[in-house]
Amino acid sequence: MENLEQLEKHLREIQAWEKDQKDLWFWEKLGRIPFKILDKMTPAFLQNKIALLVDELGSYIQSGGQYLINEQAMLQKIRNNSSFHNIFAISDIGQIPLEDMIALSDNLQNERVKLAIVQGASTGFGGIFTLAIDIPFILGMALKTLQEIAIIHGYDPNDKMERIFIVKCLQFSSADIVGKEAILKELSSMHNTNNAAENMISQLQGWQEVFFTYRDQFGWKKLFQMIPIAGMIFGAYANKGMIQDVAEAGIMLYRKRRIYEKINELNKQ
Repeated sequence: MENLEQLEKHLREIQAWEKDQKDLWFWEKLGRIPFKILDKMTPAFLQNKIALLVDELGSYIQSGGQYLINEQAMLQKIRNNSSFHNIFAISDIGQIPLEDMIALSDNLQNERVKLAIVQGASTGFGGIFTLAIDIPFILGMALKTLQEIAIIHGYDPNDKMERIFIVKCLQFSSADIVGKEAILKELSSMHNTNNAAENMISQLQGWQEVFFTYRDQFGWKKLFQMIPIAGMIFGAYANKGMIQDVAEAGIMLYRKRRIYEKINELNKQ
């Protein structure tokens, strides 16, 4: 298992990544044009699809709904891809070496990015008509990817507080610098039992804001994806970028939690 020096090294890498999140590339800044522009150009059927999605995803926090992943399938995948074959519950995963978690996370991110590219290209081919399929699919993929990352690090997405953490990872990936700093503070105190109930209420109330932050960021990319045929390129690019960012945020934030827990365990010995 890791020693304190190795864990602190990984922690410094995550802290350096957090500092890098303090600014956005020009290309991403350009993408944050008001979604009102897209609203005016979007047919009613697509706006209704988005509205239904907000309600649907709101239920994710409450019960997981259709977005909950197959826990046993993920455990089997971890057993097959690590040196630990005696993992039968999510709680067992927290004890595997951090290097195994890193390898599993990297493989998962690569798999999901490839799938997102194919999905974006295929739905972009049909322009606005297939865009109605792409929006719920890619957001659902993001939530499932974050749940898989949670399990890889030994955290159970069946827990409601864990689903809130997952939603915050999703929000972090598309937030501006002020938002990212606020989210980091929220996540650092979320699992404090003294204020868990208070945090639960505030996070649930903020779910719509999370969704619309995501929608605004990708508004212009989805606008280009409405163009038949040419939308293949924009769709592949937009979906790749989203899943890449979401997976990276989830990996870093979950890894940070696991490192702190491992450090605490070492300090108790």
